[in-house]
Amino acid sequence: MDRRTFLKLTTVSLAGLSPLAKLELLHAKGISAEQLGTSAPAKGFVLPRSEAITISLSDLFKVGPGPSSSHTIAPLRIAADFLQALENLPTETIRPAQALEVRLYGSLSATGRGHHTDRAIIAGLLGEKPETCNTSLMDALGDTTKSYSATIQGKKFTIHHGMIVWDVVEHNLPFANTMVMRLLAADGSSLFEREYYSTGGGFFQWKGQPPAQRGKPLYQYNSMESFRRILTDHGKTLDEVMLANEMAIMGVDAATVMTRLDLIIATMENSVKQGLAEEGLIPAPFEFHRKAKLIYEKSLGEESASRFMKQLSSYALAVSEGNACGRLAVTAPTLGSAGTMPAVLHMMKHHLNMPQEALRSGLLAGGLVGFLCKTNASVAGAEVGCQGEIGVASAMAAAMLAHASGADIDTTEVAATMALEHHLGMSCDPVGGFVLIPCIERNAFGAVKAYNSYLIASTELTSQHWEDLDRVIAAMLQTGQALPAAFRETGAGGLGSSMVNC
Repeated sequence: MDRRTFLKLTTVSLAGLSPLAKLELLHAKGISAEQLGTSAPAKGFVLPRSEAITISLSDLFKVGPGPSSSHTIAPLRIAADFLQALENLPTETIRPAQALEVRLYGSLSATGRGHHTDRAIIAGLLGEKPETCNTSLMDALGDTTKSYSATIQGKKFTIHHGMIVWDVVEHNLPFANTMVMRLLAADGSSLFEREYYSTGGGFFQWKGQPPAQRGKPLYQYNSMESFRRILTDHGKTLDEVMLANEMAIMGVDAATVMTRLDLIIATMENSVKQGLAEEGLIPAPFEFHRKAKLIYEKSLGEESASRFMKQLSSYALAVSEGNACGRLAVTAPTLGSAGTMPAVLHMMKHHLNMPQEALRSGLLAGGLVGFLCKTNASVAGAEVGCQGEIGVASAMAAAMLAHASGADIDTTEVAATMALEHHLGMSCDPVGGFVLIPCIERNAFGAVKAYNSYLIASTELTSQHWEDLDRVIAAMLQTGQALPAAFRETGAGGLGSSMVNC
């Protein structure tokens, strides 16, 4: 199909078209290899063929302490899971046990110290949970000389930093971020162990883990195209499909889903407000100053355009700075990118005066984009670089703003598509393994790009826009897989090396 024909077709309403015709129309945005001639690649786009998405909003939007979802929240959750597994072991297995050991691989080993991975593991073994984690305890756990006591099935164990082994970065294990937790006998032999994987965004799984017992989504989709087809075929809205699926998967009612969305919104809001009230140095081995409060205060005397841009940036910086200090934040989709969506949401509430209902609706659209990126690519910097964190966060924020503003599904998709597209190729190169340089500022730029993507998408003729979300997600995955390991959260390349004097 040539471009002229495509543009003519897209001016026609979908109403009355057969399912096949609808599918052809939705899939028509790709540019044919014939049109490109000899410059066409040998392999083109293939629609995702994964199973239906069964991720829940609670999975995607987690609340927990910073600075990293994959390196802090997931290890905390993993340690809590291992603790529960130990509590369920037969008494004869626990009786001869003398110690615990944790081995970290991949970027968990390379940058875990800067991401507080060791603190998170100890907190989890001491019974802390992410959403209610005592951030004062997390601060205290920075003292590596202290030890703590934990009682498991009536037997006392000493919990300390020395039990954590920072193992090899390069390995052949199934996932980049791997943790092996062991219960040891007096001779050092393993009585019980689990191989855990931190897969990004605070998600984790363990080797041999049985499938989760959950409900099936009422409306099954695995791509933006199939999601759009559901809206057309069933006459449903984005909100109706997302809400129905969440209720079916989690086995809850609509009120419970809304309560969860309100918690997410409140946590995002509190993260912005707390960050704007704090100043001074962020804990790090080098001097690093907060600047969110300063930028916000200086914006108050600026012209309207400059004031808005500075304030939007300050909101993202505020959350990211707090996250770097171990404060509670929301994985959106990760903690390294936790400032982007809250900045846009804060702007929506306080600059655009959007009601709570619109904010909830926007989160549903942002969640949809996050689901698609997580399922068909990744949201882990260790797997696809920072495009999977800040890029996805910006796309989620753009979709949230567009949908909450009343935009149709075409505009919402185009906004998300552009935001993600213009982060493609972004490496993850944290200096010293800390979520400081370049992570904090990247959240501000992600928020600005999300807003600009919404402005362009809401103004242009979406029927004339070539790129679609599915294809850009596929490009992100391909790009991420091509990135050398040094540019995937190890801190060994890019700014992670050029900023260091040796």
